Amino acid sequence: MANDAPEGERPKAPHYITADGMKKLRDELDHLWRVERPRVTSEVSAAAALGDRSENAEYIYGKRRLREIDRRLEFLAKRIESLTVFHPPARPPEKVNFGVWVTLEDEDGNTVHYQLVGPDEFDVDAGKISVASPVARALLGKEVDDEATVQRPRGSVTFTITAISYQPPRP
Repeated sequence: MANDAPEGERPKAPHYITADGMKKLRDELDHLWRVERPRVTSEVSAAAALGDRSENAEYIYGKRRLREIDRRLEFLAKRIESLTVFHPPARPPEKVNFGVWVTLEDEDGNTVHYQLVGPDEFDVDAGKISVASPVARALLGKEVDDEATVQRPRGSVTFTITAISYQPPRP
């Protein structure tokens, strides 16, 4: 079996992202490139026209901000290129994997809903947790009615998986 990895190394697994996550990264890249960078470039040009640049705080700050924007643009471009958008299959998931919404019940009967997403798009307040997080790692490969124990700093907690879906739960 041929692969691009050097001999003795495992081929790299694709880095997945949801379609929504990819859209957010592309929107950020577009905003930085079309709005933020031209605005800051204009501000730097105006500050440079004022004369002595060595003591011109607006010029110095603007140049620093341009470098930050350029680094972020470079990072986003490389990151977007390295990601693979995950398209859920038509059939419902049988096991917890990337992109699924999972409903969990803890030992006290409390219910929570999480979507397993890539590290570039997690937002715990929105119920999106990184697939690399301890909770997600404990859930991967499990099925409905399976239990998963998660080690936390304040002690372990056991969850029972009550639902798995590619669609968010209804309120």
